[in-house]
Amino acid sequence: MTQKPTQLLLARHGEVEESYHKIFGGRIDMNLSPRGHQQARMLAAFLGGKKVDAVYASPMKRVQQTLAPFLADGAPPQKIIDDLREVDFGDWTGLNWEQVCEKFHLLTHEWLDHIERGVAPNGESGPHFRKRIAPCLREIIKNHPGQTVAIFCHGGVIRMILSILLELPLPRTNMFEVEYASVTQIALHPRHAEIELLNFTPWRDLASGDQPSR
Repeated sequence: MTQKPTQLLLARHGEVEESYHKIFGGRIDMNLSPRGHQQARMLAAFLGGKKVDAVYASPMKRVQQTLAPFLADGAPPQKIIDDLREVDFGDWTGLNWEQVCEKFHLLTHEWLDHIERGVAPNGESGPHFRKRIAPCLREIIKNHPGQTVAIFCHGGVIRMILSILLELPLPRTNMFEVEYASVTQIALHPRHAEIELLNFTPWRDLASGDQPSR
């Protein structure tokens, strides 16, 4: 009998406090905004309709606050993994893109290209970031064959997970949107990973009457 694929539900945290919008937040341990808390409640309601066997999460406040309504609604206990923290932007932290370009004399390119090449002083390079995420991702997959696992984390972490599973260079993940309180669902087959749901935002898509498509 063929075992059903392992499914990963990659959930990004909700909207953060307004003072941190459009900056490289990274390791800043910020809170959700009021809108972010509302998004978290709608995300919990959406995930409550799925059979989730395990929950893993970053320890950062914005993730923990996003996860709280789902845990309160009867989700499995979470396992916190420190390595699921957001990428460290080093000296870019707290700056917006225009400030980064001006201060560090960068030409306008996708930020993921610069992260991959380790351009941010005192920050993580793409290879270092991958070396941090890949082992915990392998461990999660190994521990839950044929099950559905929710991973609550950050936009950068979700991009790196997609990079690993889809065998794409990290900068290529700029083709995907990863919005606040979104869910991306990946089915892991023996020889390939399949995107079943991409950047689905219950707070917006369900409010408009849309249903996730496969």
